[in-house]
Amino acid sequence: MKFVSFTRLGKAGFGAWIDGGIVDLTGRLAADCLTLKQALVEDLLEIAAEYAIDRKPELALSDVTLLPVIPDPQKILCIGVNYVAHREETKRPEVQYPTVFIRFADSQIGHGAPLVKPARSECLDFEAELAVIIGRGGRNISEEDAMWHVAGYACYNDGSVRDWQRHTSQFAPGKNFPATGAFGPALVTADEIEDYTALSITGRLNGTVVQQAGLSDLIFTIPQLIAYLSAFTSLSAGDVILTGTPGGVGERRDPPLYLKAGDVFEVDIPGVGRLLNPVIAEG
Repeated sequence: MKFVSFTRLGKAGFGAWIDGGIVDLTGRLAADCLTLKQALVEDLLEIAAEYAIDRKPELALSDVTLLPVIPDPQKILCIGVNYVAHREETKRPEVQYPTVFIRFADSQIGHGAPLVKPARSECLDFEAELAVIIGRGGRNISEEDAMWHVAGYACYNDGSVRDWQRHTSQFAPGKNFPATGAFGPALVTADEIEDYTALSITGRLNGTVVQQAGLSDLIFTIPQLIAYLSAFTSLSAGDVILTGTPGGVGERRDPPLYLKAGDVFEVDIPGVGRLLNPVIAEG
């Protein structure tokens, strides 16, 4: 099943995306369960699916504004250089451990919202990624048990301001400009994806394919990432792991291909979703 976070009439909520519409779940599983993150924390996602499955949508997508799938995750843990083609285009060496950096929740936008090219840079780049949403938290999770902790998946565009990313060896400044991380349109529950390694990921700029790979090409697998990350920090329900981007990023093209106002970038993962965002310039 697919779940979305949204605002309607000035209030945040969440629901199940069924038959092109939304079954509103806000406050219906428990009086205080008002967000998708709360449903994950309280282990109510299965109950939410059972509640929604036989109901007709009450809301059209046009009735709501979609938010990032998890608008307020406690942690967004991002993995860099996790496809061979991307490692080769960046000329980085093979490594023993994943490259990890942090994105802040307030840098995110939802499906359909505009990515904002910052006034301080001309180097906003695209990064199509698979996001993993944690459903059951834990520490020191084994690779064998890791997938039990996954609630589901979504599309992500980890927009990167490359000149700021290169200021030092730490990526954080280039990864946290406002409205540069697009997350959506929905969480697709893990039981809908029999084998994530059979999925493909495509990034399109103005309808033209610029990135494409199979999820089987990940250098560090999802179980490896969960095991590694949970060794140094406790994972919590609602946390998000960005698994890395394939080759083809704009900065490594000749000449570089950066996002500009008027562009539209799309992340397409069949079975998971299609995330689309226009680009505007910072006002």
